[in-house]
Amino acid sequence: MGGLSSEREVSLESGAGVLEALMERGYDAIAIDWEEGMWLPSELEENDVEVVWNALHGTYGEDGAVQGLLACLGLPYTGSGILPSALAMDKVASKRIFESNGVPTPRWRIVPPDAGVAFVEDFALPLVVKPALEGSSVGVSIVREQGELAAALELARRHRGPTLVESYIAGAEVCVGILDDEVLGTIEIRPAAGFYDYEAKYKRDDTQYLVPAPLPAPVVQRIEAAALAAHRALGCAGYSRVDLRVDASGDPFLLEINTLPGMTSHSLIPKIAAYRGISYADLCERILSLAHS
Repeated sequence: MGGLSSEREVSLESGAGVLEALMERGYDAIAIDWEEGMWLPSELEENDVEVVWNALHGTYGEDGAVQGLLACLGLPYTGSGILPSALAMDKVASKRIFESNGVPTPRWRIVPPDAGVAFVEDFALPLVVKPALEGSSVGVSIVREQGELAAALELARRHRGPTLVESYIAGAEVCVGILDDEVLGTIEIRPAAGFYDYEAKYKRDDTQYLVPAPLPAPVVQRIEAAALAAHRALGCAGYSRVDLRVDASGDPFLLEINTLPGMTSHSLIPKIAAYRGISYADLCERILSLAHS
């Protein structure tokens, strides 16, 4: 847990919860807080680690890097493998795979580093600007007025990866939990203000989480079918959280897949699992049982 990404604090919270749950169930579990300068292979060896419950989020922990290390060390780990992890973290690569598999995703474009606001003048407002290689809505802006676009591009460019512009899909924001290649459930998120950004995800207590999502059954079926298709298209394993927007016609649009979704008190996978009668500790143990090398 922890790690070197912009999502370090969230990872520490996820890891603390998972550790407590596993110890509660009698596992000989320890926490390794991966910090800058730490030689991770030595930590794993010195602690006689047999299986890694990966609670890292973001760069190095969720993008295939640690997965590659663990594969080289022959250690089983939770979550998706090397390639699916890398693809899901890269919004450009994942969108191309979604499109090639017929999974609907909002219209998008890479904005070159030297391009100005005129480069995206054919996109109607509002639109979304985001960095391609970040998670937890880091560096993301919803641009509602033309005068906000330059600042949004500047913000995204301060973060990892190419900058994307994407059509904004007005409507419901939903997430689908996937566990062991099956749909766990769907939740609708209603932020109290703005959009579901980092603050709404982890800092505020007035965000509404509606599970099951209060949408017509045929719409939920389309949402869950698209989410599972995306999960499988990238080759994800273990568990994932698929983020979508649903327009006024009930059509879903894939935004991204999180291969190591949060396990904090605010996180969505535990909320969905709880509705299904799966306790937090049961969920952690089930994810552990799906560890692979």
